[in-house]
Amino acid sequence: MIDFDEELSYYKPSLEIEAIEDAIVKNDLTDMTDIMMELIKERKE
Repeated sequence: MIDFDEELSYYKPSLEIEAIEDAIVKNDLTDMTDIMMELIKERKE
């Protein structure tokens, strides 16, 4: 039978995933809300 607690203790996150997470968090990504707010702002002017 599999001991899930033991198996989880072997888990180590991938370094590549951590690097990607850091890159995503540091980027200021424009989302749909930002685009819509900019369009509304431009229309009011």
